[in-house]
Amino acid sequence: MTAPPRLDPNERTRPRPADADDVIVAIDADGMRRQIGKLDAHLHNIRHMAVSIFVFRDGKLLLQKRAAGKYHSPHLWANTCCSHPRWDESADDCADRRLREELGFSVVLQPFGIVEYQAPVGDLYENEIVHRFHGRLPADGPPVVPDPEEVEEIAWMSLYEIETDIAARPDAYAPWFRIYMREHRGELDDLAGAT
Repeated sequence: MTAPPRLDPNERTRPRPADADDVIVAIDADGMRRQIGKLDAHLHNIRHMAVSIFVFRDGKLLLQKRAAGKYHSPHLWANTCCSHPRWDESADDCADRRLREELGFSVVLQPFGIVEYQAPVGDLYENEIVHRFHGRLPADGPPVVPDPEEVEEIAWMSLYEIETDIAARPDAYAPWFRIYMREHRGELDDLAGAT
């Protein structure tokens, strides 16, 4: 398979991070899968696979504030962890890997469905087919140790606290997380109560 065309370096408006060249899974309208660079998928509004993780403790959701160096949505609050499976990686394996890499711990993750959404993010686009996972981190569980290259800050918040803060400061939150809170709140409430 040939690699997707690369952008002219003069067209780029921001430095290209190391992970921007990760080859991920694009999914065409007919369901066919093909390889694409992660940054290219976001620049050109290409539908692609993603994972989103929600880890709860005592009814509160672990949030991360994305690090300054992230090319996509830096300094914004989001759910526990989001990423994209590599070309040769399952969604389950990606979720486990990225939780360890970004936040330094592992828990048992359970899938809870697939959702699709689209959202503009500055000069980038979210066009995602998202495999969602949830887990529980007990109070006596492993510590959360964020990688500063990935995560600027963490917080444990109830869904009500998050909803209230999003209403007051919507631009402090990643567009996809606002979508989850608006369109999938009932599912998240069930998960928060079950943990």
